[in-house]
Amino acid sequence: MKVLGIETSCDESGIALYDSEKGLLADALYSQIEMHTEYGGVVPELASRDHIQRVLPLINQVLEQAGLQRSDIDAIAYTKGPGLIGALMVGASIGRSMAWALGIPAVGVHHMEGHLLAPMLEDNSPEFPFLALLVSGGHTQLVRVDGIGQYQLLGESIDDAAGEAFDKVASMLELGYPGGPKISMLAEKGTEGRFKFPRPMCDRPGLDFSFSGLKTFTLNTVAKCREAGQFDDQDRADVALAFEEAVVGTLAFKCRRALRETGLKQLVIAGGVSANKRLRVQLEAMAKKEGGSLRYARPEFCTDNGAMIAYAGCQRLLAGEAEELTVAPQPRWNMEELAAV
Repeated sequence: MKVLGIETSCDESGIALYDSEKGLLADALYSQIEMHTEYGGVVPELASRDHIQRVLPLINQVLEQAGLQRSDIDAIAYTKGPGLIGALMVGASIGRSMAWALGIPAVGVHHMEGHLLAPMLEDNSPEFPFLALLVSGGHTQLVRVDGIGQYQLLGESIDDAAGEAFDKVASMLELGYPGGPKISMLAEKGTEGRFKFPRPMCDRPGLDFSFSGLKTFTLNTVAKCREAGQFDDQDRADVALAFEEAVVGTLAFKCRRALRETGLKQLVIAGGVSANKRLRVQLEAMAKKEGGSLRYARPEFCTDNGAMIAYAGCQRLLAGEAEELTVAPQPRWNMEELAAV
C-alpha cells in the first residue's frame, strides 16, 4: 500500500510517500521559521495561508521524486490534530478532497502518535512494549506504549512544555525563534557550574512536569546579571547551559523513575526536543545504567514531517480504518482516545 502523508499542524508543511512493503519512498518539507521569526513565534493566520501555497507543489515534488503519478497512490493520511485549527484545516481539506477525487481511502492521524511512531522509520526500530518521552512543541508527556493505539499517559507537563520553555528562555536571551536549537548551540560555549538551576518537581512523587518555575528562575538570573552591571555573550552562554542542563536533568530523572515504576527496559524519545544532543547523551547513559536501551528518529524526523504521518496512517489503514467523507480537524485530542490496532 502506497500512502501519501500530509502534515500541516503548525508551521511546517510536510509531505511524504510511504510504501507498506518498501518503506519510505520520498519526502519533502517546507519550514516557515524564517517567516515567523520576525514575530518571535508562530502567527496562526500566516501559517495557514502559507500551507495553502505549499502543500500541492510539495505533493507534486514528492511524486516526482518517487517516480509515481497521483493514480499510483493507494490512500492518504493527513494530520487531524492536535494543532492550529486553521493549519489543520488546510491539510485535512486537501487530503480528504484528493482521496475523494481519486476514489481511495483517507485517514486522519493524531499528530503525537505520528511523533511517537517516527522511530519506527529507522532500521533499528523499537519493539513493543516501551516507554516513550514525547517532547514536541506544546507537549511533554511520558507514555507507556503496548502497541499502536495502546497508550497509557503516565505523566505530562502541568504548565509550560519543555519546548515552550526553550522558546521563552531564548527570547529572554535575545536569541530569536525557534529557541531549542539556538540555546543548544550557545550552551556549548557555556561555563560548566557557574549557575545552578533547579530540577522542578523532582523532589516530589509522580511523573508530571513543570517548567514555568524554571523559566522564572532563568528570568531572575538574567535580571541579577544585568543589575550587576553587565550581561555579555559569555553570561548568555552560561545561562543557556544551566537552563539546558536543568531541562535535560529533569527529563532524565522522570524517565528513570518511569522505567523503574513500569519495569520497562526500552525508552523511546520523540518530538522536536528529542533532537537535542545533550538529552540524547544523558538518556542513553541513564537507560544503559538501568539495563535498557534508547531509541529515537533521525534529526529530520524529530520535528514535524510528512513521513511520520504517512507511516502512522499506513498502519491504521492496513487495519481497516478510514475517515468518512467529512473534514473534521481536532485542535485538541487526547491520544488515549485512539483505537488500538
